[in-house]
Amino acid sequence: MNTQLELPELARRIRVHAVQMANRAGSCHVGSSLSMAEILAVLYGKVMRVDPANPEAVDRDRFVLSKGHACGALYSVLAECGFFPLDWLESFFQNGGRLPGHATAKGIPGIEVSTGSLGHGLPIATGMALAAKRDSHPHRVFCVLSDGECDEGSNWEAALFAPHHQLDNLIAIVDYNKIQSLGHVNDVMPLEPFVDKWQSFGWHTVGIDGHSIKELTSTLQTLPLEHGKPTCVIAHTVKGKGVDFMEDQLLWHYRTPRGDEYTQALAQLGEVV
Repeated sequence: MNTQLELPELARRIRVHAVQMANRAGSCHVGSSLSMAEILAVLYGKVMRVDPANPEAVDRDRFVLSKGHACGALYSVLAECGFFPLDWLESFFQNGGRLPGHATAKGIPGIEVSTGSLGHGLPIATGMALAAKRDSHPHRVFCVLSDGECDEGSNWEAALFAPHHQLDNLIAIVDYNKIQSLGHVNDVMPLEPFVDKWQSFGWHTVGIDGHSIKELTSTLQTLPLEHGKPTCVIAHTVKGKGVDFMEDQLLWHYRTPRGDEYTQALAQLGEVV
């Protein structure tokens, strides 16, 4: 779909909403939301075939946020693109609110599947892609994973399965921000050589700058990157991108911006409190 917003502005608004939602809720994986703003802006603003006026269209592309804890960013892009009103964001993760603290499909237009238990998103997306192939449907299935959840063995089962079935309608995008819940990825469970691992499983794999709208667009608009193979995009990102005191800081994997931190964060994102 195409929105009326330029992609950099859409990414900025995703970040602003994520910070505001975290502040109001008193809880949110804000760093994980900020790191994937450009990824979501390009997918929803330029690449995916989706229609907010008809979110259940049979031929729509499917999107699965495997890192469901970062749903603040997903809710934000859906609201900005018109899947539901912006004011729904105001009750995020609050009693009686419409938007739970992990991505939830029930009652929320544009959410294909509830996620949050890490390692489940890619297997689900793989099954969706297989069903599309067998039913001769033209839609693609996009799945955004975190780097930390690539410690989960279920992802690697799906990584073996997808090339075997030639699922070139499946696109995995890893938000490689180098930090997981308890430490830096290299300290907890190193992933390198990351691109080589996916390639060895039979995926067409590329590493790109996950904050470069140009690189994301040029890569994701030429799918499949190789006929007969699923695509894996290793998107190098920065945890907490856009707010200097949050960037690459483990503290902001799960922390609520309050007081001066909140004011400073919004100011750096070009938003006046």
